[in-house]
Amino acid sequence: MNETYKLSPGEKAFRIVNALLLILLCLTIILPFLNVIALAFNEGKDAEQGGIYFLPRAWSLENFEELFSSGNIMQAFFISMFRTVIGTVASVIFTAMAAYALKSRTMPGVKLFTMAIFFTMLFNGGLIPYYILLKDIHLTNSIWVYIIPSLYSVWNILIMRTFFQQISGSLEEAARIDGYNDFAIFWQIIMPLSKPVVAVISLFNAVSHWNDWFTGAFFVRNADLRPLSTLLQEMLTRQESLKRLLTNMASGANLDMLDRMHVTGNSLKMATIVIVVTPIIMIYPFIQKFFAKGVMIGSLKE
Repeated sequence: MNETYKLSPGEKAFRIVNALLLILLCLTIILPFLNVIALAFNEGKDAEQGGIYFLPRAWSLENFEELFSSGNIMQAFFISMFRTVIGTVASVIFTAMAAYALKSRTMPGVKLFTMAIFFTMLFNGGLIPYYILLKDIHLTNSIWVYIIPSLYSVWNILIMRTFFQQISGSLEEAARIDGYNDFAIFWQIIMPLSKPVVAVISLFNAVSHWNDWFTGAFFVRNADLRPLSTLLQEMLTRQESLKRLLTNMASGANLDMLDRMHVTGNSLKMATIVIVVTPIIMIYPFIQKFFAKGVMIGSLKE
């Protein structure tokens, strides 16, 4: 006979407080983004007057029209898609291979390799030596500068290694008895059992590739090879610089031109956020079920 479990007054109070805190947390995340959407779809000049919170006051698509007015916007979008898809797949494969090797307790020098990799997580050579290195190996001003340097992430390797260590070693032993080598064990046993952590690492890499504007701005001179995030950042900077220039040169013609500008730097910034975040929001629901499990199992060791 099933008996209904009755909560004590302390447990009821805890659940109520916990629910209120979670609701407050959700509001602190959702409301600012609703404000960003409202400002993105509002006329920029009107938004400068303030008073816009969650709904546009002067509905307008001028901010998005300004962002998509660039002639090479589609080329930049293709570059972003290329680096996100290819970069994510390649990074997950190479990261998983490195993690599988480092999780072995029998590989000679595994502790030394682990410490050497972890050392690079704490210290780096700096931006100038990094640029010189990329230039010497002919990666600057190349589309592969987005892919090859990001093949490995120490943090992701450690997460995947810890996840792999949770998989029963008896599976590998049984596979070796059946004649499987390390490569076959990795692809046919380890990877199929690692879908949660693979989904998490894929999301981390995809977001990093999609949002990265720094690489295109500093290591690529060819405008046709710059990703969408870099192009949007440059357009935003130009818009803000133009407004400051017209404001400083306070002649009648400049003031009239400034008065006719309905798009502002802040409104472009909000539209840029919407464009950059939307693809990630669309992808996340499909892998959300793996996310929490992958992070928890991959970051904790029994």
